[in-house]
Amino acid sequence: MKPNPVKDKSYQFSVRIINLYKFLKSDKNEYILSKQILRCGTSVGANIEEAIGGISKKDFIAKLHISYKEARETHYWLRLLKDTEYIDHKMFESLIVDCEEILKLLSKILETTKSNLSQNK
Repeated sequence: MKPNPVKDKSYQFSVRIINLYKFLKSDKNEYILSKQILRCGTSVGANIEEAIGGISKKDFIAKLHISYKEARETHYWLRLLKDTEYIDHKMFESLIVDCEEILKLLSKILETTKSNLSQNK
């Protein structure tokens, strides 16, 4: 199997989001925001996995768009958690850098795939 950076990075990001969820529940007694970030943060990688198994290029693009939107939502919740002092600046910076890297990768993959699709018409 050849390396797939966005798949690997999104999986590792999901692991970190699950650990953040556990921290928010156990150390901060926060249950609502923690579930929000858990849902969208792990959905990024799940939708990338679905995209890889897509039945067409259009299906692939549609699933990656969902991943991109979930990553944008995760970005929002991370900023909110930092600004409400549920997570410290160091934890925020580490997670937001990973989130932004995934967003850039997804954006580039979507751009390239759409371009290739339109050239093949």
